[in-house]
Amino acid sequence: MPEKNTDPNELIIGRNPITEALKSGRELNQLFVARGERSGSIGNITSLAKARGIPVKEVDAKKLDYMSNGGVHQGVAAFCAAHAYASLEDIFTLAQERGEAPFIIICDEIEDPHNLGAIIRTADAAGAHGVVVPKRRSAALTGVVAKSSAGALEYVKVARVTNLCAAMEEMKKRNMWLFCSDMDGEDYTKVDFSGGVGLVIGSEGRGVSRLVKQTCDVTVSLPMKGKINSLNASVAAAVLMYEVARGR
Repeated sequence: MPEKNTDPNELIIGRNPITEALKSGRELNQLFVARGERSGSIGNITSLAKARGIPVKEVDAKKLDYMSNGGVHQGVAAFCAAHAYASLEDIFTLAQERGEAPFIIICDEIEDPHNLGAIIRTADAAGAHGVVVPKRRSAALTGVVAKSSAGALEYVKVARVTNLCAAMEEMKKRNMWLFCSDMDGEDYTKVDFSGGVGLVIGSEGRGVSRLVKQTCDVTVSLPMKGKINSLNASVAAAVLMYEVARGR
């Protein structure tokens, strides 16, 4: 079920407000349309959203009622981004301006907004140039992410891409090496992280997806000496980010 709106600044409801938001270029995380609704301006709204690459999802009208806290949604609602997304090129440009080899965090379907916020916070502290997330099956830049980042979202460039593997291939063309974290990899303390680095952090439940792992150059592991065989995604990300920072 779509999350219930707890911050009125994050949700736009109604056809005219959403149409104007789309026309103005406002950053929207996702558009929700009542299932089977085709009347009036709905078609134009969905077309505008799709043209901008905004995910569109059909849901039951009752779910829209729930999300809108009883507001008059007219069959459509949209969650706004808490901060504008950057492009992958923006991240490369920042690295170039700093005179540094690119250091990018790649989040492979991190769905918990608290984890994404914590990763963005550590990315800022460790000197990463940006974070990349997929448009689908990923936490978006909501108020929860902004709060969990402790303000770092204002300083870290976050790019949202349609195809994560395609973005990673573009990184390879920029002389970056791609590293993912998984149980069957090399000891992370023995890996050379100098030069351009793309660090992939897998999802909370499934880890790094098959295609993303195949696109990576090196798989690294953190030693697990206890009875639990994995760390929280944001904790693992923090350990690896600081190892990259130390190597640079």
